[in-house]
Amino acid sequence: MTLSSYVFIAFALLALFAVFVFNRLVALRQAWRRAFADIDVQLKLRQDLVPNLVAAVKGYAAHESAVFTQVAQARAAAMGATKVEDKSAAEGALSGALANLFAVAENYPQLKASDNFLKLQNDLGDIENKIAAARRFLNSAVAEYNAAIQQFPAVLLSSPFGFTPALMFELDSTERLQAKDAPKVNLST
Repeated sequence: MTLSSYVFIAFALLALFAVFVFNRLVALRQAWRRAFADIDVQLKLRQDLVPNLVAAVKGYAAHESAVFTQVAQARAAAMGATKVEDKSAAEGALSGALANLFAVAENYPQLKASDNFLKLQNDLGDIENKIAAARRFLNSAVAEYNAAIQQFPAVLLSSPFGFTPALMFELDSTERLQAKDAPKVNLST
């Protein structure tokens, strides 16, 4: 074999390796995008549930218009957000607004006893659990992708081919406080 054969084989192996690394990065990028789409579905379900919650509370506390306005504005912002960081912030604001809505509901025993309100509350709790699971999955996929684009030798290909770090779907400060202070459940009522 001649020297040119060895050079050709070396370049061919290098090209194959580059294709392998590139394809792995594409697969990881698609995985976190798919995870973001999954969380987006759960967020849409929550956003669709909000008007029903507001209507149920309005039936008992119509004079609480500031809270209803806050919820409506937060929902509109959440529905309009498209980027991960914007969605994360908007959903955090919606969570805070919903917390205020439930605080208002606490003042109305008839509302708290309403079958419709209890069903909506249970549905929201179920959706919140699914959002938390989807968020964990998304953040795991993002962490794997971000690590892959920063590791050698992929780091040599990631930047020139447009592989930029992805953002995690993080809790905002309101949600951090709510997560820290777990809700108290009173089963005696």
